[in-house]
Amino acid sequence: MRIAVLTFDGFDELDSFIALGLLNRLAAQGWKAEIASPASHVTSMNGVTVQAQRPLEFANDADAVIFGSGIYTRAIAENSQLLDRLQLDPLRQLIGGQCAGVLLMARLGLLADMPACTDALSKPWLVQAGVRVVDAPFHARGPVASAGGSLAAQYLAAWMMAKRAGVEAAAQALQQAAPVGEKDGYVERLLGVVRPFVDAPPG
Repeated sequence: MRIAVLTFDGFDELDSFIALGLLNRLAAQGWKAEIASPASHVTSMNGVTVQAQRPLEFANDADAVIFGSGIYTRAIAENSQLLDRLQLDPLRQLIGGQCAGVLLMARLGLLADMPACTDALSKPWLVQAGVRVVDAPFHARGPVASAGGSLAAQYLAAWMMAKRAGVEAAAQALQQAAPVGEKDGYVERLLGVVRPFVDAPPG
């Protein structure tokens, strides 16, 4: 399972790194999440510069794609030359985004008529783009999902793991990262949010 975590200049560290860290907890099962960016290096909203592991086009071949958000996402959404580098296929890929990253999904026509989650700052942009925004941390329809709030990255990761590896595998992976003394309750609550949007585990 190859996952592209799309990360642009001005990115929110929580969006990219939480999803990356959680998804790679399934490395023993062949999962590999990597930072994919339009340039060799990108700098976060707080000045952290990271080296991209993959070019942006890696997303076109990946099994799953996550759109993180950032302070320049609205400008990126207007950059057709950049977005034209992405040719995604929800019939073959799991695709998720959070906060302003959901705007990029809308620009690429990935949301169709489905409602979406985002943060309060990005909500007007999504509404302007014709998206019906719901007041929830997570929502998905089939292979496309959205989440609202930077810490909602955990929901995107949990959904992807549960959808492709099964709820039990997702629970075991999330247990590794859950706070000590709260592991069972934490994982149960997290999976409780995404489970209604997960089809039967692969058999």
